[in-house]
Amino acid sequence: MHRNPGALLRAAAALLRPTAAAPQTLTNATPTPLPLSLRGALLRGHPRAFSTDYGKDVDEVNRKFAEAREEIESAMDSKETVYFNEEASCARDAAADALGAFDALLARVPPADADKLRRSMGLKMEQLKAELKQLEV
Repeated sequence: MHRNPGALLRAAAALLRPTAAAPQTLTNATPTPLPLSLRGALLRGHPRAFSTDYGKDVDEVNRKFAEAREEIESAMDSKETVYFNEEASCARDAAADALGAFDALLARVPPADADKLRRSMGLKMEQLKAELKQLEV
């Protein structure tokens, strides 16, 4: 998630405002609320550029990705303790689940949507693989 989601939402709202209006000062201005669909897409880090038929599946992959990252972080925190092996095993299982869900989604969607998914989520999955390798060291 972005470090400051409020700033991200304000920046997105500024892009949606008409350009003919004079710029507002931020001292007393309140940002225009974004529609929930756009707000959710910005916070999840991916636009809904592909078919909405797969939106719930993408959300599920993102949820599993976040869960796997939390498990990896927990395992890294327990490094050099008696709990590390169990935590690392849980992290490996969660990462395998997230990567498997992403691969299954890529196999189900049409090729054009699969390319969009690879561009929007592929780096996150590579990041997950790299973080998982840190547990092996």
